[in-house]
Amino acid sequence: MTLIEESVQLILQHQASTGAYLASPAFVHYQYAWLRDGTFTAYAMNRTGNHGSARKFYQWCDYVIRKHETKARAAISAVKAGQDNNDAGNNRFLHTRYTVDGEEVAGEWGSFQLDGYGTWLWGLAEHVQMSGEHDLIHELRPSIELTIDYVAACWQLPNFDCWEEGGDRIHPVTLGAIYAGIKSMEPYLSDRASELAQLGETIRQFIYEHGTANGRLIKSVGDHSVDASLLWLALPFGIVTVDDPLMIRTVQAIEEDLRAGYGVHRYKVDTYYGGGQWLLLSAWLGWYYVKTGRREEAEKIAAWMATQRQAGGLPEQVQEHLLSPAHFETWVERAGYPAVPLLWSHAMFLVLAAELGIQN
Repeated sequence: MTLIEESVQLILQHQASTGAYLASPAFVHYQYAWLRDGTFTAYAMNRTGNHGSARKFYQWCDYVIRKHETKARAAISAVKAGQDNNDAGNNRFLHTRYTVDGEEVAGEWGSFQLDGYGTWLWGLAEHVQMSGEHDLIHELRPSIELTIDYVAACWQLPNFDCWEEGGDRIHPVTLGAIYAGIKSMEPYLSDRASELAQLGETIRQFIYEHGTANGRLIKSVGDHSVDASLLWLALPFGIVTVDDPLMIRTVQAIEEDLRAGYGVHRYKVDTYYGGGQWLLLSAWLGWYYVKTGRREEAEKIAAWMATQRQAGGLPEQVQEHLLSPAHFETWVERAGYPAVPLLWSHAMFLVLAAELGIQN
């Protein structure tokens, strides 16, 4: 079985009957569903023609939003009334991960995260374009509009980034996800198109003014370091083009500070499981290389990813070049060995394979 076939099969196998994708079925801390990586998993399924799987996921997103509608509306009202307290740990906000049945998950990780709420809107629009299922917009419209209202109210608040960290900061990648979600809905919500266009432009300008330094994009407002997730601001969120000088310099910084061989680290001071190389970020860099005419390098990344395949599938990260080796065993003792398989790793391999035109 090829890695493409295995990846599709594994994702389908671990999609719950509700439509949710388990982030990692064998890793106890990831036996939940996230809107963000679930959306990228759905996107990978769309890229491989498995539109039914993606549709089920977006229907699950709709179910989650509707299930927590009262909480979302209360949060919107509180923010508008100036009662947000700028506290990213405040439980009045929607959570970032859920059980497959849409229940909130309590835990030590930060729960107030906005990137998933923008990302699922972007992914839904991608699904509609690739599958032709335009009826889904009408079916999910109440939750789409509630999500827009929620991110419109909250986008300027500090909240946790895509790694569940930095809850006291504002993150360009999170804003990029919100921007992409808002812009993707413009064509479908004609009565709100002008409002969405204006909000999208406001967010874009904020990123340019506060999310850049030294000619490139930065990890967080006030933190000028580089984070590999900044690739997302070009692909797929479209804040910048792949050949924009801001992105070119950002990628150069990623290559200099975070790339080791074909593996890509999250950020330089990462200590989670010793700060290994994340396969999904390697795939993202490969995606960028395809779009910028560096196909051979992208092919080598895809081949390298295939060599990281374990008995259970692709891992979250590999330990070929740890940034903080002393922290690896600490995390193993605390939480067990790193997640295998990680559905998001398989999803991004599928996206890279699709970009390269690899069929099997």
